[in-house]
Amino acid sequence: MFHVKQYDVVVIGGGHAGCEAAYASARLGAETLLITMKMSDLGVMSCNPAIGGLGKGHLVREIDAMDGIMGKVADAAGIQFRLLNRRKGPAVQGPRAQADRALYQAAMQKHILGSDHLDVIEGEVIDFQVDKQKVTGVMLRDGSKIAARNTVLTTGTFLRGIIHIGDVSYSGGRMGDEASTKLCERIDSFDLPKGRLKTGTPPRLDSRTINWSELEMQPGDETPTLFSFMSIKPAAKQISCGITHTNEKTHQIIRQNLDKSAMYGGHIEGIGPRYCPSIEDKIVRFADKQSHQIFLEPEGLNNHMIYPNGISTSLPVDIQEAYVRSIKGLENVSIIQPGYAIEYDYIDPRALNGQLRLKDFENLYFAGQINGTTGYEEAAAQGLVAGLNAALSAKGQGPITFMRSDSYIGVMIDDLITRGVTEPYRMFTSRAEFRLSLRADNADQRLTPLAFKLGCVSSKRRKLFDKKMDQINRCVDVLVSSYFTPKEISDHGYKINQDGARRSAFDLLSFPDMDFDFISGLIPSIDRYPSDIQQQVKKDALYANYIERQKRDIEALQRDEAIKIPPSLDYGSIEGLSAELKLKLQKTRPETIAQASKIDGMTPAALTLLLAIIRKYEKRKIA
Repeated sequence: MFHVKQYDVVVIGGGHAGCEAAYASARLGAETLLITMKMSDLGVMSCNPAIGGLGKGHLVREIDAMDGIMGKVADAAGIQFRLLNRRKGPAVQGPRAQADRALYQAAMQKHILGSDHLDVIEGEVIDFQVDKQKVTGVMLRDGSKIAARNTVLTTGTFLRGIIHIGDVSYSGGRMGDEASTKLCERIDSFDLPKGRLKTGTPPRLDSRTINWSELEMQPGDETPTLFSFMSIKPAAKQISCGITHTNEKTHQIIRQNLDKSAMYGGHIEGIGPRYCPSIEDKIVRFADKQSHQIFLEPEGLNNHMIYPNGISTSLPVDIQEAYVRSIKGLENVSIIQPGYAIEYDYIDPRALNGQLRLKDFENLYFAGQINGTTGYEEAAAQGLVAGLNAALSAKGQGPITFMRSDSYIGVMIDDLITRGVTEPYRMFTSRAEFRLSLRADNADQRLTPLAFKLGCVSSKRRKLFDKKMDQINRCVDVLVSSYFTPKEISDHGYKINQDGARRSAFDLLSFPDMDFDFISGLIPSIDRYPSDIQQQVKKDALYANYIERQKRDIEALQRDEAIKIPPSLDYGSIEGLSAELKLKLQKTRPETIAQASKIDGMTPAALTLLLAIIRKYEKRKIA
């Protein structure tokens, strides 16, 4: 047993949510302790060795805009960068990077272990010290007690985790690691709403036994799109991924053995991710498809492990070997680690408020897969929110709340705490009402000023951001103050309607086929701005008119978000509300009218009644 000083914030779990939470808390100057079961697993990529994608890449950019850690680490470890949806508009484009597991973990540990105000210890938390509705500290398996003003719980898939391979099941948080069961018993005593979810992984393959000459190879982008606004170029050697496909023989083997799958054999009660289905799910749900694409993704530059993205499974090992070897290029492949499904407890996120703090506890925050989400990016974004708020609370400062109108982080948090989850939650651009303004490219313009106010930004980032914004503003000033007639524009070779209307150069940039090469013919001095500044201004101009129209909707939402509902409001006593709505409101306890409006079954009449009750409550409070 050992004695440790009291910490402002204790973070439990060293995965993506835990690392981001601890890093965020420490950046605000809060004395922070990160507790991980194994120091060697700190920052490990336990599933797919990749970061980003559609929607997910937006989250990573927003984390970075707040001076978080994930984007910087992904850039340090990225061995293939691709901008997804490149042929579509910037609003729905998502950066993605294949990562070297070892480089990723090394970069993460370097940042975490080198941070001021942040200590890291190895141990298993088995209990909370509780005084009424407040957690005052944690207890480790060895009996050590650590005092904490605020605690962030990020247990991932470790709460009563069970690993399934065919009809074989055993306790585990992930392959090779024990599940957390003692802590589960303590959380059970809190009487929180919870459920079971599942996720899965594919078998890992030995690259030396793959016939690469038979396969199509996919390189990364010639001009990589990085995650961090601080990064200039990739740090690691760039590689290509292989592409292959399942076939009718593959499907036949799987169909004949569905009863042996842990999922289809009835061994799993948890619900899996709809948007990342197992190969068994694909065969059943898409029975008419003759093949499914598989990306063969190297797990590192000096690693023989290949992650076959697209064939996660819970079939027995011998069936996995049979169906994998039916695939082109994999006829003689060796499986290094079998695929498996993992089932685990999650807490209904409707038990949390917008800061990811439990509504029934003053100082206990939850982040990551424990809240019903899936993916590194969603976990890290929650870690950022919980870590910042835990630190702010410990310092006696007000909370930070991300809104649907300012970030994908805000969209995710609002979705979780108002709607809950029925399956593992995954971020998509389609979830955001204001995605034209919530682009990956402008995440820093949206959120870095907020990070300045909080005081969680390094001086280096502030200097680079100020310089960038100064150049953007100067460039835009030149463009909006330079007007041209249709004749002047057409004389320079651009076909435009001869309607007599003078247009600014900024207006011209909103045309999809317009670029700075043409604008420089009209305004030669514009060439003094770097290409990255020109590209950003072009994207801002492209969406300027649409965003102006969206502002009215955003302002309406912000008005509703500003109307706070008293936490002590007794919905059961409100006459005129249906019994069903009373129960839903009492269970969800929305913090704002905006959140209340999203509750299933909510009506305009009920919202009007709630507004009237809130106004009466405020008048009594003032009196």
